[in-house]
Amino acid sequence: MIVAVTGIMLILFVIGHLLGNLQIFIGPDWINGYSQHLRDLGPLLWAIRLFLLAAVIIHIYVTIQLAIENRHARPEPYQDRQYVKATFASRHMVVSGLVVLAFIAYHLAHFTFRKTDARFALLQPDRLGHYDVYSMMVYGFQNYLVSGFYVLGLFLLTLHLSHGSSSFFQSLGLNDKKLTPRLALGGQIFAWLVFIGYTSIPVAVLLGLVKPAQQL
Repeated sequence: MIVAVTGIMLILFVIGHLLGNLQIFIGPDWINGYSQHLRDLGPLLWAIRLFLLAAVIIHIYVTIQLAIENRHARPEPYQDRQYVKATFASRHMVVSGLVVLAFIAYHLAHFTFRKTDARFALLQPDRLGHYDVYSMMVYGFQNYLVSGFYVLGLFLLTLHLSHGSSSFFQSLGLNDKKLTPRLALGGQIFAWLVFIGYTSIPVAVLLGLVKPAQQL
């Protein structure tokens, strides 16, 4: 139940964050204004961040606890294990979750705290006086290693979501035999749409379709 509820919270954040990031395709004013609106929240923004961080930690901790309990329930491994319903994503939820956590930590250091690229400090405010998040994202994703790690992290997040976005219905007792396969398919479609949405940004930058608003 705890894993399901915290998972729903994090899924909602993933959707909201994606909608905010996709504004880069509309233009600098849009995404810079969106970023400024978040900054204007002041202490409330940090409260939201801390709440989400707590949700992530609780989600991963309880998931690990469940995995340990499952392992202890059968200390002797199967001699011949045949997976019938368990997918690769469902069997590696703990590993993918931990890697995604590492990805989130780097992502925060990169774009939120701007500690990984010295060029970010050289960016001037845009014409409206807002921090140039647009150019920061473009310069950040021009680095092939950064974009590669970003895509890898999102791929693992997609594997995590492809199972988690449908399994929480089962955890909450909201599914049945007819709904289960449909929810599983819907979860996979949702997860890959999220992957396409997020990765479209670094791909567009690397292809030169999105260029920085100011030159350094």
